[in-house]
Amino acid sequence: MSLDKTIKGLKTSFSKELSKSKTSKDLENFRIKYLGRNGQLASLFEEFNKLPVSEKPRFGKELNILKNQLTEHYQNVLGNKSENSASSDIDFSLPGYNLPDGNIHPLEQITSEIKSIFQSIGFSVAYGPEIDDDYHNFEALNVPKHHPARDMQDTFFINPNAVLRTHTSNVQIHLMENQDPPLRHICCGRVFRNEAVSYKSFCLFNQVEGLVINETSSFAEMKGTLEYFVQEMFGKDTKMRFRPSYFPFTEPSAEVDIWNSKLNQWMEILGCGMVNPNVLSNVGYDNEKYQGFAFGMGIERIAMIKYGIKDIRLFYQNDKRFLEQF
Repeated sequence: MSLDKTIKGLKTSFSKELSKSKTSKDLENFRIKYLGRNGQLASLFEEFNKLPVSEKPRFGKELNILKNQLTEHYQNVLGNKSENSASSDIDFSLPGYNLPDGNIHPLEQITSEIKSIFQSIGFSVAYGPEIDDDYHNFEALNVPKHHPARDMQDTFFINPNAVLRTHTSNVQIHLMENQDPPLRHICCGRVFRNEAVSYKSFCLFNQVEGLVINETSSFAEMKGTLEYFVQEMFGKDTKMRFRPSYFPFTEPSAEVDIWNSKLNQWMEILGCGMVNPNVLSNVGYDNEKYQGFAFGMGIERIAMIKYGIKDIRLFYQNDKRFLEQF
């Protein structure tokens, strides 16, 4: 058979078989038969190599035109099949996949609840830098150079004058430096401590601290504020007590405990006190005219008490079995 007849026969059989190819598998088998590396079109090019030199120009042109025509025809049919494949290969009446719903992290839930409680009694929310200088993290808060918190075992120092903040109290200093009294804010965010990781301690945790500065604030007002918070967070019947304590940035200072009826014991939840006059002086306030109170709590501790969680590390392991419970 001459090459002319072979080319003509290939065009005819190509069109007939392509029209009969209905599925993706049929089309792939068809492609291999005609357009594949060892397909019928490739065989024609092998025959072309055996032709006399005088005939090669004409047949070479015809074969290239044929290749382009067949490939274009196949691609057009393949494109049409792909557009219509939904009706033939996919049953849209079948139920879809059920994707699991996400949950708000328990720490974020507690943080939002704490913010909502204090915002309901006139507090604004403030944020500040997680990396701060020694002055705002320590000195301005009446923490002297020789204080144990300066030790490398307790604080992450980036350089001799920059630290990962050890509390959100640094935000209070920034607030007082940039605003005149009265102030009524809570400060939220992550803090960092160079502590051994265990079920009850971690190298970072979240804090909420409160600050009130005006001309009339008192210890009694602070007690009433914190009693309101405890009742809203843990329930109206929650028992609480104030114990004397010490913090360099407040004087007098106290810690607040609540009664855990399940464990039959008191549990400390936060520290508080009247702002030390030295702190007010450090930010340029007249400590004869202004006074205030401050308090601070760890969000993880509040969440652990409220939800009965016994290991702080669970908050940071991204274990879905734990997170899906909230």
